Amino acid sequence: MVIKNHFLYNTKVYHNHKNLIVESKLILLREKIKSYLMQDHNMLILAALIGFLAGLASTAFRWMIEFFGIVFSAEGLSWVGITGTAIPFLLPLMPMFGGIITGIICHFFPDAVKENGVHRVMHAVALKAGKIRKRTLLTCSATSALTIGSGGSAGREGPTVQIGSAVGSALGNLFHLSRERVQVLVGCGAAAGIAASFNAPLAGVLFALEIILGDFTIHTFSPIIVASVIGTATGRALEGNEITFQVPVHQLVSYSEIIFYLFLGLLCGVVSRLFTLAYFKSFEFFDTKISISKPLKPALGGLIVGIISLGFPAILGNGYDFMEQALSGDLLWNMAFILIFLKIFSTSITLGSGGLGGVFAPSLFIGAMLGSAFGALVHGIIPELTASPETYALVGMGAVAGAVMQAPLTNILMLFELTNDYTIILPIMITCIVSAYTFRGFSKNSIYIEKLLNEGINIQHGREVSILNSIRVDDVMSKEVTSIPEGMPFKKILETISSSKNFYFPVVNSQGEMSGILSFHMVREMIFEEELGDLVVANDLSVKPVKYLTPDNNLNQAMELFAQLDVEQLPVVQKNDVKRVIGMVNRGEVVGAYNREVLVSEIDR
Repeated sequence: MVIKNHFLYNTKVYHNHKNLIVESKLILLREKIKSYLMQDHNMLILAALIGFLAGLASTAFRWMIEFFGIVFSAEGLSWVGITGTAIPFLLPLMPMFGGIITGIICHFFPDAVKENGVHRVMHAVALKAGKIRKRTLLTCSATSALTIGSGGSAGREGPTVQIGSAVGSALGNLFHLSRERVQVLVGCGAAAGIAASFNAPLAGVLFALEIILGDFTIHTFSPIIVASVIGTATGRALEGNEITFQVPVHQLVSYSEIIFYLFLGLLCGVVSRLFTLAYFKSFEFFDTKISISKPLKPALGGLIVGIISLGFPAILGNGYDFMEQALSGDLLWNMAFILIFLKIFSTSITLGSGGLGGVFAPSLFIGAMLGSAFGALVHGIIPELTASPETYALVGMGAVAGAVMQAPLTNILMLFELTNDYTIILPIMITCIVSAYTFRGFSKNSIYIEKLLNEGINIQHGREVSILNSIRVDDVMSKEVTSIPEGMPFKKILETISSSKNFYFPVVNSQGEMSGILSFHMVREMIFEEELGDLVVANDLSVKPVKYLTPDNNLNQAMELFAQLDVEQLPVVQKNDVKRVIGMVNRGEVVGAYNREVLVSEIDR
C-alpha cells in the first residue's frame, strides 16, 4: 500500500513537473512573440491576421442573417410543414418569434445585451484597455442575426463592429500586448469588419479612426489600413466584388442646385435628431412603462413591428431592397414620406424593446426616403434645375447617417464606396456637413456617445471625461521651468534651450512676469541664421498672447487646450497672478496620469 501511494505521489509530481515545463515553454514562446510584435513594422503582420479573421467573421455573420432570413420566411415555414393559407397570417408574427428566441438567449447570457453595440466598443477602448469578452463573438452574432433575420428593424453594422473588435481584442490580449497596442488592434478589427461587410475599405478605416479610437496618428493609421485592406479582400473572396447599391449615374444639374442640397441637409439634421430622440424614448418606455418579464419585451417589440409590416413591409429588416427602389426611382414620394416616420418608429421599437442590431442601415433607409420625398417635391416644381428624386435619395442616405453617427467624413466615403458613383460627391459633401452641424444644434453628441452618457459614461476623443475631470493640473505639472528674459539675444537663447528638458519657454520681463512664450521648434527653424546673433532678442521671437493653465484646472480642460493649440506643453500660472509661471505641464504626462487612473479603476472593479 505504501509502495502504491509512493508510486502515485511520484507520478503526480512527475506530471506536475512536466506540466510546469510545458507551461514555462509556452510562456517563453509567448514572450518571444510579444517582443517580436512590439516592433511597429511587425504589428502590421498581426493587423493583417486580424483583417483576415475579422473578414471571415463578418462574412459569416452576414450569412447567418441570410440563413435566419430564410428560416423566418415562407420557405422556412414550409420546412416545418406549414403551407397554403396559413403562411400570410404567420409571416407578420416572425419578428415576434425572433424576439422570443432573442429574449431567451439574453436571459441566460445577459452580457449579450450589456456588451452589444458600437458604444460598448468605444467604452472598452477608453476604459478597459480594449478588452472585449471572446464570448461576445457568439452571443452578439446569434442575437443580432436573429433580430435582423426575423424582420426586426435594425442594421448589421453595429454587431459587425463588435465582432471584428472582439477578434482584435482577443489576439492582442493573447500575446499580452500593451494597452495602446490592444486598443489599436481593436480598431483594426472594427475597420476590417466594416470593410468586409460593406466592401468599403476607406470607410472602414475612417470609421475606426473617427468613431472607435478618435486617433489619427501614423501609429494607428498604418495597421488599420492593412487590416481594412485584408478584411475587404477576404470579404470579396467569399462574397464577390459587388457594389452594395446599384444606382444609375447621377450628376449635379446646375450649381444653383446646391441651394436645394443645403436645404436637404437642414431637413436631414432635424430628422436625424428626431430619430435619436425616438430611439432613446423607446428604451425609456420599455424600461419604465412595460412591466412584463424582460425576456418577453423583444417579443412584444417584434409583434408591434410585425403588425406595422402588414401595411408597410418595407420597415422589416435592414430595408436594403426598398432603398434600391428609392435609388432607382421606383418609389412614390408619398410612400417614401410615410416610411420616414414608420422606420424611425419601427427601429426604435425593435432596439428599445431588447432586439439587437445597429442604427446605420436604418439611418440610410430614413435618409433615402427623406431624400426621395424631398427630391420629388423640388423636381416637380423646378425640373430643369434639379436632378431626379433618386439623386436626392442617394445624398439623403449619407446625410442622415453622418448626422446620427456624427461622422460625416466616414459616411461621405462610405456612400461613395457603396455606390461607386463619384459624380455626386459635391452634393454629398455639402449635404452631409450641413446635416451634421444642424444635428449639433440640438445635440453635440453622436447616438453612440449619448447612449454612453445615459449609462453615466462620458467619453470624448477616446477618453473618459469624468476621470480627466477628477485629476487637477497641480497633480501632474512639473515645477522645473526654464524662463527666458525678454532681452536675451538669440545666441544666448540657443545655449539656454539646448541644456533644458523643456520644449516651451516662458519669456519674462524684468519683474519676472510672463509676456510671451518661445518654443523649441520655433527656434530650431532659425538655428542656422547666424546673422541673427545679437540682433534679435527673445521678445522679438515670442508668441503673444500666451494660453495657460492654473493648478486648479482639470486634465480635461488641459487636453482641450492642447488640442486647440496643437502643442505638447503649456505653462501653469498662479491662480491670482496669471503672469507668474509656477510650472509646466506636458501632454504626455496628462495622458499617462489618465492611463494610470484607468488602470487603478480596473483593479478596483
